[in-house]
Amino acid sequence: MTATTQHPLPVTAPPSAAPAADRRARKAARRRQLTACGVLMTPFFALLVTVFLVPVGTAVYLSFYSDDQPGLGFGPERTVFVGLRSYAAVLTDPTFLGGLGTVALYCLIYIPLMVVGALALALLLDSGVVKLRAWAQLGLFLPHAVPGIIAALIWLYLYTPGISPIIDLFAHADITIDFLGVHTVIPSIVNIALWSNLGYNMVVFYAALQAVPREVIEASVVDGAGPVRTALQVKTPLVRASIVMVAMFTLIWALQLFTEPVLLSQSSPMINSRFSPSMYIYDAAFTRNNYSLAAAASVVLLLCTIALSYGVTRWTSRADAQEVR
Repeated sequence: MTATTQHPLPVTAPPSAAPAADRRARKAARRRQLTACGVLMTPFFALLVTVFLVPVGTAVYLSFYSDDQPGLGFGPERTVFVGLRSYAAVLTDPTFLGGLGTVALYCLIYIPLMVVGALALALLLDSGVVKLRAWAQLGLFLPHAVPGIIAALIWLYLYTPGISPIIDLFAHADITIDFLGVHTVIPSIVNIALWSNLGYNMVVFYAALQAVPREVIEASVVDGAGPVRTALQVKTPLVRASIVMVAMFTLIWALQLFTEPVLLSQSSPMINSRFSPSMYIYDAAFTRNNYSLAAAASVVLLLCTIALSYGVTRWTSRADAQEVR
């Protein structure tokens, strides 16, 4: 009689158990990722709500209400709903429309000079033509470290007749120049902005150029491209995203023109209290105490900024799509 040994059969899980476990593991990993993203993004959203959404909401609310005094101005002051009256007043005010025109002219001069100048300096630094590159970068960036008010005061001193050494130097050469005249006040403001921000944007472009693959540049040199052609036809297209970013941020900053004309207005009759939209808003709120009008003008300026930024983004996206085709 022989004994037979029976081996237990392996127990296998149902066919649907393994996929279900994988799905649970993926869901758990997804939850951990979302939690980590939420924790990391919480400071950003807190600042966004605090410094942007709440002020914008407050401005929109104030633009629909105004303080009114019934009884020929002798009654108690009360807040009443005025609808779009403040927006109509802003959009029909020639001083506000003139300020928009002034800022438009300022942008047409300032933005091309800023983008082209900063890119040219970055290309020069990247090409190796400039000696002592680190010191050159520091020297170009230092003006950006000077606060805007201090920079405007420095240039106000240089623009003011009687105390400006530059004007005295031109006078010795029988050249009379009025930096704050009717035809030169906007170029003078552009000069201050360029002096303050050119070095910063140059650093942005230079960092983007450092990310360009060196083998691409070497290949262009092997193909016979000179330094100028390499800079314009090889390097510049590869940093197009940085060019668009700098142009957009420069546009947003230019639409908020305020510090330079406010300080220069102390020495120039060409700059009044409503020279730019931002100065118009300040004058309406703190000189005329018309917060509804100031809020409406702020919303209009915000909408103009959003529309122009969206237009730049759409234009660059369409250009990129055409290049891909």
